[in-house]
Amino acid sequence: MTTLYQFEANTLQGQAYHFTDLQGKAVLIVNTASECGLTPQYEGLQELHQKYADQGLVIIGFPCNQFGKQEPGDAKQIQEGCLINYGVDFQMMEKIEVNGDKAHPLYQYLKSALPGLFGNKIKWNFTKFLFNQQGEPVKRYAPITKPEQIAKDIEKLLNEPI
Repeated sequence: MTTLYQFEANTLQGQAYHFTDLQGKAVLIVNTASECGLTPQYEGLQELHQKYADQGLVIIGFPCNQFGKQEPGDAKQIQEGCLINYGVDFQMMEKIEVNGDKAHPLYQYLKSALPGLFGNKIKWNFTKFLFNQQGEPVKRYAPITKPEQIAKDIEKLLNEPI
């Protein structure tokens, strides 16, 4: 069975990030964009991070420029925008593609494991995927689902025995 732990990606700083390091953690993965109408969700994601990180939640953002070219910046611009505008200090990865032939392998897996309304496609920026502590995807959330609406699902996962 495929789990989150079989993947890796590069951080926004270009360092290899191995998802095996996330074993025993609940994980929320989000494709992000800094010039989207949904960009203020960074605030809610940061709030979730601050509230639940000590309890075992890891949030990982994957910038993506495939939807309306709303993430045009380079790594430095993305990092500065996230930090200055939203105080983001959860893990941000390098810019990737989430749909098409060049989609990152993690997103190829996510789309097949938890298809959405449009089947094996990501609809828009800020589509969210929640993983349990065993690295299994448990729920997909629409772009318009606000981070605070996910809190109950996160709390339930964090309170389950590992």
